[in-house]
Amino acid sequence: MRIAMTYTRLRVEERMLIDAFEDFGADVTPIDLRTVVFNPTSLGEWAQYDAVFDRSLSLTNTLTSIRILESLGVRCINPLHAIETCADKLATTLAFIRAGVPTPEVRVAVDSDSGLDAIEQLGYPCVLKPTVGSWGRLVSRINDRDAAESILEHREVLGSVNHSVVYAQEHINKPDRDIRVFVVGGNAIAAIERRSEHWLTNTARGAVAAGMEVTPELADLSTRAVASVGADIAAVDLLECPSRGLLVNEINHSMEFRNSTTTTGVDIHRVVAQHTLDIAQAHASQAAGDGDIHPVQRACDASIDGEGAGSSGTPEREGVLA
Repeated sequence: MRIAMTYTRLRVEERMLIDAFEDFGADVTPIDLRTVVFNPTSLGEWAQYDAVFDRSLSLTNTLTSIRILESLGVRCINPLHAIETCADKLATTLAFIRAGVPTPEVRVAVDSDSGLDAIEQLGYPCVLKPTVGSWGRLVSRINDRDAAESILEHREVLGSVNHSVVYAQEHINKPDRDIRVFVVGGNAIAAIERRSEHWLTNTARGAVAAGMEVTPELADLSTRAVASVGADIAAVDLLECPSRGLLVNEINHSMEFRNSTTTTGVDIHRVVAQHTLDIAQAHASQAAGDGDIHPVQRACDASIDGEGAGSSGTPEREGVLA
């Protein structure tokens, strides 16, 4: 199997994944998305890969590349629809609601005045989040009306277009921790707790992680959550509500795992690499059974009168890094 691993910065996780792919005998090529010029009508050198595994730190780069590659028939991990859903907290919430996955209560508005009403429907304290973001950035706990008015005004004046949407979530009085479960191929393979004296329990904000047992309840809820967004590989963040039990907060489509591998004793990178190869093999077999490795590409080539793949569709490749 030949795997292209797209990235914008090679971190520890990406190097661990490269090692795992090589251990399984796969030919993996790291490709820096910042060097690539895509031709939306031609696969070019992308045709040599059985799948593309996205590890870009830039959501914009990820969405741009996956949209083009999927349109050309390339199997991408994760799929575009899963990335689009996980990357947007409102879209994730709606997916959970449709699937009956328990999640914190939410109110949404598109104006500061109605946003204040949304916050007060939930009551104080509540949590205000940008619909697109990660690592706990710009997440605020709103303790009273004065704070709500101030933060809404700042978002309206200084924020980006994304901040025009007021996404207010009920505050869960969790026990100084949240839980993250790693789900690969529909299986909950590992779990950690993230503890902090601060109400935000992201490790990026200083929380301390420790491994924990994947209970049947955690496994069931996490796999249902991931199925609701259609992801192949994801990390599920859960909150423990004193009155309603486990609630799914959100899903990360491009998870970090280097510390979790140590704390859980599970080689997460190896499980992820093996599942990626399984997906690539299944996709190649299905395409071969249809009589064409890249049927979409054949149609594209025909539409441009048989013109060969140009250099503009060719990614600049880097050698495999140990």
